[in-house]
Amino acid sequence: MSFDTDAWLERRKLARRVNFWRFIAVLAVVAGAIGLLYWIDPGQVIQRRQDHVAHLEIGGIIAENDWWMEKLREIAEDDRSKALILYVNSPGGSTFGGEALFVATRKVAERKPVVAVIGTLGASAGYMTAIAADRVYARETSLTGSIGVLFQTAEFSKLMEKLGIGAESIASGPLKDQPSPIKPLSPEGRAQIQRMVMETYDWFVNLVASRRNLPREQVLALADGRVFSGRAALEHGLIDALGGVEEAREWLAQNHGISTQLPLREVPPERPRDGWEGLAGRAFSALFGKSLFPERLRLDGLISLWHPE
Repeated sequence: MSFDTDAWLERRKLARRVNFWRFIAVLAVVAGAIGLLYWIDPGQVIQRRQDHVAHLEIGGIIAENDWWMEKLREIAEDDRSKALILYVNSPGGSTFGGEALFVATRKVAERKPVVAVIGTLGASAGYMTAIAADRVYARETSLTGSIGVLFQTAEFSKLMEKLGIGAESIASGPLKDQPSPIKPLSPEGRAQIQRMVMETYDWFVNLVASRRNLPREQVLALADGRVFSGRAALEHGLIDALGGVEEAREWLAQNHGISTQLPLREVPPERPRDGWEGLAGRAFSALFGKSLFPERLRLDGLISLWHPE
């Protein structure tokens, strides 16, 4: 009888040990899963489930970017996102990319407050993006403005002639092959491109006048392509105030009742790349990306970009 009791007690001890280690294993799996989720989508796993202020950085050359569009749509539709702080640090880019960001940001602003903070540089299409916000901040030494549009092309006919290379172009009309890298731009082609540039320029000027509540003539006087320091931009009415993210949050608190104690949720500025593929891609980009594939070479169409050379 005592033998059976001892065996039963031993089995109970063993069962408790097994259950203990099972519990530890489950905790480890749960912790690992949470850690994996955080690594895949940093800063959003927990914060998405509570009220917060979204923070999205628009940086580098602006072009067509589905990721930014997707994130802006998510912010607009997320009731937990009480406001958006758009941090702009860009020399500009394509006018199409800037317009797309402007429209997407205005859709967010229709549902919640949006504040733009210009970093080191928010010029051309970068400034176009910033003025979609309800309020625009910049530091005194930030560079902004550069209101204008340009079209650039290259023509190699003289070089080809020196190298003994001939080329022919057969087009359906006199403007179909304008501009062309194999022959000089014709007067008609130049006039057509100039009209297209000025049409987009007028649109940009009217956009600034409307969003900044400035007379068009005043904007025209500023829209010669030059950049302004943050202080000069404030004097000309191109921004609302000097400051950064902290000042933006104080404005949200004072004017929209959005507490400065709400967490600031960083929205990933680019699509995450996982595993060895992502690691290899980031390493290659860091070593060779800027030298082999300048971002400006990927821009098509009209450009609103400060200092493109």
